[in-house]
Amino acid sequence: MADPLGLIGSVGATSLLSAPKAVGQAGGVPGGPSFKDVLLKNIEQVNRLQQDADAAIEDLVSGRRDDLDAVLMAKQKADVAFQMLLQVRNKVMDAYEEVKQIRV
Repeated sequence: MADPLGLIGSVGATSLLSAPKAVGQAGGVPGGPSFKDVLLKNIEQVNRLQQDADAAIEDLVSGRRDDLDAVLMAKQKADVAFQMLLQVRNKVMDAYEEVKQIRV
C-alpha cells in the first residue's frame, strides 16, 4: 500500500532527518519546501481523498457505480491518511508543549 501522504520512504524524508540543521535556518534544507508548505499540501491531499471517498459512497448509494470494493478502498485510504495527519498534529502539539515548558 502506498503512503497516502508521501512521508514514508521518500528520498527527501531521509535527507531531512539525517543531518541536524541550524536553529535559525528556515525550511531546514536550503531551497527545500518549508514545513508549513509541506503540511498545507498534505492537508489538501487528505481533504481531496476524503472528498473522493464521499463522492464514491454517494455514487454507490445512488446506483451510479457498483464496485463496492473500490468504494471501500477509497474510504479506507481516506481514513488512513486522516489518521496519519492526526498523528502528525499530535506530535507537533507534544513538541509545542515541551517547548512551552522550557525555562529561559
